[in-house]
Amino acid sequence: MHNFDFQKGALILIDKPYQWTSFDVVKSIKGQARRITGIKRIKVGHAGTLDPLATGLLLICTGKKTKEIESFQAQEKEYTGTIYLGATTPCFDLEQEVDKRFDISEITEDQVKNTTARFLGEIEQTPPIFSAIKIDGKRAYEYARNDEEVKIKSKKISIYEFELTRVELPEIDFRIRCSKGTYIRSIARDFGLALNNGAHLTALRRTKIGDFKVEDAMSPEVFKQLCQED
Repeated sequence: MHNFDFQKGALILIDKPYQWTSFDVVKSIKGQARRITGIKRIKVGHAGTLDPLATGLLLICTGKKTKEIESFQAQEKEYTGTIYLGATTPCFDLEQEVDKRFDISEITEDQVKNTTARFLGEIEQTPPIFSAIKIDGKRAYEYARNDEEVKIKSKKISIYEFELTRVELPEIDFRIRCSKGTYIRSIARDFGLALNNGAHLTALRRTKIGDFKVEDAMSPEVFKQLCQED
């Protein structure tokens, strides 16, 4: 028995699969919780959205544990991923096709490595238009999908570490430790701009939330199997 007490409150560490939405994970966990408890209305939520094309750590809270979601969301995060230099997309990742290409032949590895320093500390960041931020009661991505122009306010975020783990242009692998509310897609976009070029995100994985690590997480399928064993 694994004793997931869904109603009293469980914290479940899930490794979100590629192309699953965060809501897909919540829906899957909720289905198992309803099956086991027999309770139709059981609270299940997550502490921080991951884009469909991202993988990695998602904290799922059930029952009374959902009251702690905000405190989990406030903790710093760590991500690894890949930035592609020399091309942009409207959404700053691979959800959409490349819309512009740039010449990177003059960009050196030293220039790329030195650019990370510009992002360290407290910085202003403008979230992507293709995001779930609410503007006048609507999600930003709803405006974007209808080709409506809308202004997104920049906000202060903090980057505590920005390490490049591989530079093989046009690809750049990185590890970032940052504050809540940081959009890594925007970091990719801004990284290209800092080099007077273009860039977008081609891979993203969340590895940590506070002291919680993705190594301790399980896939939704493994979670389902554990529930069936119970």
